[in-house]
Amino acid sequence: MTTASLATDRVIAYFSMEIALDPRMPTYAGGLGVLAGDTIRAAADLRVPLVGVSLLYRQGYFSQQLDHTGLQHEEPTTWPVDRFTHELPARVAVTIEGRRVALRAWRYTVTGVGGGAVQVYLLDSDLPDNARPDRGLTAALYGGDARCRLAQEIVLGMGGVLMLRALGYRHIRRFHMNEGHASLLTLALLDEQAERTGRWIIGDEEVARVRQQCVFTTHTPVPAGHDEFSMSLVTQVLGRPEIAAMPQVFCANGQLNLTTVGLNLSCYVNAVARRHGETSRSLLNSHTIDAVTNGIHAATWTCPAFQTLYDQFIPGWRQDNSALRHAMAIPLTDIRQAHGEAKQQLLDVVLRQTGVVMDPSVLTIGFARRVAAYKRATLLFQDLDRLTGIARTAGPFQVIYAGKAHPNDPGAKQLIQHIFQAIDTLKPAIRVVYLANYEWTVAQLLTAGCDVWLNTPLRPLEASGTSGMKAAVNGVPSLSILDGWWVEGHVEGVTGWSIGDSAPVRDDAQQRLTDSASLYDKLQQVVLPLYYQNPTALTQIMRQAIAFNGSHFNTHRMLHDYVLRAYFR
Repeated sequence: MTTASLATDRVIAYFSMEIALDPRMPTYAGGLGVLAGDTIRAAADLRVPLVGVSLLYRQGYFSQQLDHTGLQHEEPTTWPVDRFTHELPARVAVTIEGRRVALRAWRYTVTGVGGGAVQVYLLDSDLPDNARPDRGLTAALYGGDARCRLAQEIVLGMGGVLMLRALGYRHIRRFHMNEGHASLLTLALLDEQAERTGRWIIGDEEVARVRQQCVFTTHTPVPAGHDEFSMSLVTQVLGRPEIAAMPQVFCANGQLNLTTVGLNLSCYVNAVARRHGETSRSLLNSHTIDAVTNGIHAATWTCPAFQTLYDQFIPGWRQDNSALRHAMAIPLTDIRQAHGEAKQQLLDVVLRQTGVVMDPSVLTIGFARRVAAYKRATLLFQDLDRLTGIARTAGPFQVIYAGKAHPNDPGAKQLIQHIFQAIDTLKPAIRVVYLANYEWTVAQLLTAGCDVWLNTPLRPLEASGTSGMKAAVNGVPSLSILDGWWVEGHVEGVTGWSIGDSAPVRDDAQQRLTDSASLYDKLQQVVLPLYYQNPTALTQIMRQAIAFNGSHFNTHRMLHDYVLRAYFR
């Protein structure tokens, strides 16, 4: 795919509330932002004419500190903005609570493996012309209350469209809303249509025209992931009487619902895995929802040892991730050696951060993701007596955890403390550590250095998940609930192993017992015996994870799907 094959004067504008651009830039919180960054890196590799829009976040998300009980403390993460980005002279303004809020943009350039480039514009309200509260609107990611969130989404959506126009982007073929946070860009597009037709009131004709300009990706079936705002707050902060006048377009259950806006004002809507598509269609049965399964940017997430290996045996894999299918030609001894290097690097970091010495000869299980109740981080600890019995009879194992809880989610914070309690209880039979401040570089180490990647969400609430994809490109097989991407990537005993079946379930004590029993059985009867008694067979599974999953679940393939189905159809 090259620029010669695309209408390069008609770019794709990719809007995301968070984008992971550089490990030193805290402009992301988790998987949504990492996916956005990987998408942009793939666009640069493939020379897809795309431009990114997000917010600057001078204070980032937060830096996580954990005390000896596992209690999470948050600190801002400031960074030298002008060292990584370039301020542009253009200025635009949005109206928030009746006030004019001026915005500027900082440009960050992503360069692809072949020299292609994608520009990303980070919007910033910290300007002297603005009132003090407005100067802080873009300071922190997912900070503040509902009013702050709505104001940030006005800046992102409406301000983003205005900024692109001010920067000369007149011919945008599609506006891609990466989750509902960006859906208010449709209001700016409706304003443009009304101005072209000379109308004062937005009507069905404007809605139809805007719908042809937009693409919407929904990322979660979890209600908390869909932003809703009361009409009184919308009136106060946003104004826009047409929202109340057109509830069939903008509202659900009497509130402004940004997922509803994205669904109603897009010509193409997709979920992020096939199973997620099924779940989304059942929840939103009045909408046509396709599925484009997520991926990861292989060159970003492949550890140095495996990069060297791929360069030797699969030249060109960075330009064409599908070439990783040829990993089947890599000798097993080389796979084992590369993994051993990655594992030692991880255990060295564990020692430096926690003081815990972990044994490189012992099976190491990794579990790292945003801490949320439905991800069930503590499922492994459902029966501590059985767990210690497995370690005693089937073989020793050690576990590495990482993950941040949202500052306003006390239940998630308690989950971290429960893990710390289990860590103390399991000593010395099983070593378990929790790495603080889970972010880009920690994720790189974990997904490459563990022997098995564990994932235990409550199905069907895992929309996709990408950490297991990162593990696969490093030859680390998954032991996972059959949900999200794993429904597609799982071949039992070939690319990894399943926990339980794929039927939707309820979150109750009996289900936790059922799923944990399946996890224990697979660990005791399959994974540990393979690791200690048949390492050659395990290494074959590692190689197959690369060839089957690494070659497919990447953003090169994902972006190709978007180009064909959504961007240039």
